[in-house]
Amino acid sequence: MNFPEELKYTKDHEWIRISGNEATVGITEFAQGELGDIVFVDINTVGQEVAHGGLFGTIEAVKTVSDLFMPVSGKVLEINPKLDANPELVNQDPYGDGWMIKLTIANEAEVANLLSAEDYKKEIGQ
Repeated sequence: MNFPEELKYTKDHEWIRISGNEATVGITEFAQGELGDIVFVDINTVGQEVAHGGLFGTIEAVKTVSDLFMPVSGKVLEINPKLDANPELVNQDPYGDGWMIKLTIANEAEVANLLSAEDYKKEIGQ
């Protein structure tokens, strides 16, 4: 299983790639594997400020629907436009083409609470 070292992770299985005060967010390879085949990604929070731990959308797999939680507080700038027609990108490339949102980070101090790749592996028992 892949856990890119340059990313930060949450206990809720989101990853975040930080670049200055902006970030890209998706779900981890572990999470997509647990969910199974992704059939729909529902995110309608563009332009909204969402608090750390707040709901920014949902992801639907064949057998379940899961909530998507913000790893840090911020304003949602963009949703991955490819996911409407190709939600399976989350399964195929969770850290690349399967990203979900881009955001502006509102509180950079929250970044310190995120997990490293090593800590996330321990969290999921890897």
